[in-house]
Amino acid sequence: MRRRLAALAAMSLLAASSHAQAASKDPVGDLIMSVITGGLPTAPGWNLKATLYHAGAKGVGALDSLGCRVVAMRTVAVDKKLIPRRSVLFIKETVGLSMPDGSAHDGYWYASDVGGAIKGERIDLFTGAGAGSMHPMKALNLSRLSAVKVGDFKGCPPQ
Repeated sequence: MRRRLAALAAMSLLAASSHAQAASKDPVGDLIMSVITGGLPTAPGWNLKATLYHAGAKGVGALDSLGCRVVAMRTVAVDKKLIPRRSVLFIKETVGLSMPDGSAHDGYWYASDVGGAIKGERIDLFTGAGAGSMHPMKALNLSRLSAVKVGDFKGCPPQ
C-alpha cells in the first residue's frame, strides 16, 4: 500500500511538472502509462457539466480567484468544495481543440478560478478574448465532460 501511494504521488508530480514544462506531447500516452503503473484508478475523476466564459463578458475580469491572469483554453473555474483550486485537470474531450496559437490542445486545464454559479459537478472553461473565442468549443458536448485530476500546480498556471 505504501509503495502504491508513493508511486501515485510520484506520477502526480511527474504529470504536473511535465506539463508545466510543456514536455508532455502525448497526453493519451501519459494516461495509458498511468493505468499501467496503477496511478489512474485512484486518481479523482468527475463527470461534469461545463459552461464557457470569455474576456469581455459581464463580470469577467483579467484575473482569476488566485490573483493570476486567466489563460485562454487553460483556466477552468471550479467548485472548490469538489475540485481543489491549484489542481491540474485532464479533460479528454478537449484534446485536439484549436488553441489560440493554432496548436492542438493537449487536454490539460488549471483549476485556478471559481464562480458564483459554479456549484457541484459543474465547471466553467475560459476560452479567451471575446465571444468568438468560444467557436472551437462548439465541437464539445458541454453537458458531459470527464475530468481527471493529474496533479497540482504552485503559483500561477503557465501562460
